[in-house]
Amino acid sequence: MARKFLYIVAVLIVLALAATFAYRIWGVELLRQAMVPGGRFESQAALPADSYARADMWLARPDKRGNPALWTPRGIKPAAKPEAAVFFLHPTSYLNRAKWNAPLDDKEATDRANLFLRGQASAFNGAGAIWAPRYRQATFGAFLTTKADAQQALDLAYRDITAAFDQFLKEAGDRPIILAGHSQGALHLTRLLRDRVAGKPLAKRIVAAYVIGWPVSQTADLPALGLPECTAADQSGCILSWQSFAEPADPSLILDTFDASTGFTGAPRKGTAMICSNPVTGTPAAKDAAMFDVGNLLPASDLSSATLAKNKTTLRCDGRGFLMLGTVPSGVGGQYVLPGNNYHVFDYTLFWSNVRADAERRLKAHRDRRSAWIDIFAPFGRRTAG
Repeated sequence: MARKFLYIVAVLIVLALAATFAYRIWGVELLRQAMVPGGRFESQAALPADSYARADMWLARPDKRGNPALWTPRGIKPAAKPEAAVFFLHPTSYLNRAKWNAPLDDKEATDRANLFLRGQASAFNGAGAIWAPRYRQATFGAFLTTKADAQQALDLAYRDITAAFDQFLKEAGDRPIILAGHSQGALHLTRLLRDRVAGKPLAKRIVAAYVIGWPVSQTADLPALGLPECTAADQSGCILSWQSFAEPADPSLILDTFDASTGFTGAPRKGTAMICSNPVTGTPAAKDAAMFDVGNLLPASDLSSATLAKNKTTLRCDGRGFLMLGTVPSGVGGQYVLPGNNYHVFDYTLFWSNVRADAERRLKAHRDRRSAWIDIFAPFGRRTAG
């Protein structure tokens, strides 16, 4: 198993939002009985202050042997001298209902998380060195219930993430920073943006934040996150987010949950539009469909690896902010599509090469912007020194 890429297995386990759709098929109560922990949330102590100084607390970091985030399809190599530092938060990989939070030594959850890094975080290894922490993630069932235990489980996971982020900042030095996550990881990333980036000097170092597979309200969330929505391909210091569907789409279950919640600004999310980025252009997706070239990962027949396929599809933003694919690339989908024609599990892999190009383009923009400021203020520095 360690030698196999197991791409198809990986996409099956991107579960943070998947549970919301699955209950339409099996029924709310049946699914809850099967997946929601029966016991109460058990409070756990914060990790020791120096925990993330240890290499074993990271699934990926630049000095880790066998780093799964360094995987690339044939013909593509990670950057030899990565300029940026990437903080990546993997999606839910813990399926057990025995606990509300995954034990850090759970082998199955760790193996699945490593697979996610191969298929998702690897898109960023052309732009930066990748740090991806282990964390006591909330279990799959936490997304199926309104019990207070579920929120407590998410809060515990987030505490681990903030500790990991603090260590990441120490190790990243003064490098430009890319933030990225998917599903549960993207949910935690929105909190990190609000708490650790918004209104802080750190915001100036952010190349981009990829909040993929989790809805972000343009009015109830975005103003509190400290970065604007990406509106230009060469813009840096901004947020991208999309949720992939194919026609005919039914996103009602996302909207039902989304509309019942309150945004980071304190305003209700009900009726608000979501960020809907086009991962190919790096700009907001247009309402009218247009054809684009996409580079998606395609698994080998024996699941031992994956290749990069080139396809064409139309993309548009529909409704309140869902990215609609006109033609689904060959070999993608099938039984792995979630109810409502939701391609959530393919949010990254559908656009792997496009995400890669986007990150490298925004890194260049960030570098150029920084150089321009240095050029402007350099004469003043020399004058002061004289």
